Amino acid sequence: MFTNCCNSHANGVRNIRYNFIVMVGNNYQQTHNLKRIVLDKLKHKIIDHLNKVASIDLSMYEPVFFEQTILKRLTETNCSGYSDYYELLHKNKIESDLFIKSFQINYTEFFRNDFTFSVLNKLIIPEIISNFNKNNHNEIRVWCAACADGQEAYSIAMLLEEHLKIKQFNYRIFATDQSDTYINTAQKGAYHTSQMGCLSLNRINNWFDKKGEFYVVKNDLKKHIEFSVFDLLNKQFSCPPSSIFGNFDFVFCANLLYYYKPEFRHLILKKTSNSIIKKGYLITSETERETLFEFKFKEVFPHSAIFQKR
Repeated sequence: MFTNCCNSHANGVRNIRYNFIVMVGNNYQQTHNLKRIVLDKLKHKIIDHLNKVASIDLSMYEPVFFEQTILKRLTETNCSGYSDYYELLHKNKIESDLFIKSFQINYTEFFRNDFTFSVLNKLIIPEIISNFNKNNHNEIRVWCAACADGQEAYSIAMLLEEHLKIKQFNYRIFATDQSDTYINTAQKGAYHTSQMGCLSLNRINNWFDKKGEFYVVKNDLKKHIEFSVFDLLNKQFSCPPSSIFGNFDFVFCANLLYYYKPEFRHLILKKTSNSIIKKGYLITSETERETLFEFKFKEVFPHSAIFQKR
């Protein structure tokens, strides 16, 4: 009898614990769902507001990226909640401009994604040069899409210049970004010492002049690069107008796709891939490889993030 009482008591305690855990879990889920509803409403209000006052459509961005941007601005402005932040955004043009600027993706560095640049240097560029000589092409043409502050375009130019020491060819790089601020920075080609870490001393000495705490790209490297403002989602143009007809040997479009919703990724991929010559290359980043596989591209070397159309 005593044993039965103990078992009954133990079962009762277990039931209480289980019911408590279920209750806490349900409360957490309800709170999470409520926050999700509030955040979704805020997103739509922000999109509608900025569409009206700034004629900019932010609905194209991937939801997680959009939400992270909201939370970051909410923290930096010390707002106590979503409603307070929306009021600030609604009344304060400076904050509206800062919020919009948060969607301009500009983080880059020289020779970012080491393995991709290594495959490009050792396999892809030599093959392009070989075909260039066989087919009597006028020039090797490269599109560096979403070039931000220009490090990517200059990295590609350094590789091509190094190959010029082996075989002679002409080349042009068309580097674009939707931000005129970033394009102006790229054209100046002045980078702080802290931004030079991925460059060898030899490349720094060959292609930069040191001015105080900055390194400035030499004109010998700049002369083959044409920087221009271009929106990849602009439906009017299929490629940068400065390139006239596209026909690129390879297009560099890295660390960009995952910021957009799938339908806009598709638009960007269609535009960039259609501007590439037959058997040309589309280069993305390691984190975007799955997106390319979804759209039936083939990777030319495992984990290189360098693709061709099937």
